[in-house]
Amino acid sequence: MIEQKKIIEPEKVACEVCFKEIPLSEATSVKATDYIVYYCGLECYDQWRKQKDPKEPPVPADKD
Repeated sequence: MIEQKKIIEPEKVACEVCFKEIPLSEATSVKATDYIVYYCGLECYDQWRKQKDPKEPPVPADKD
């Protein structure tokens, strides 16, 4: 009898910005104050960082 090996799915996490599910081993993580957040890539991390800590002043709306 041939022994079958079980295929184990990798643990997945959701990207904090786009909610795309990615393997934990591929995720970029950042320790926040009380939790760890995961990102699918640098673009999502940069977008999250800009939302949390905006250093640029807001762009004024056009006055038409």
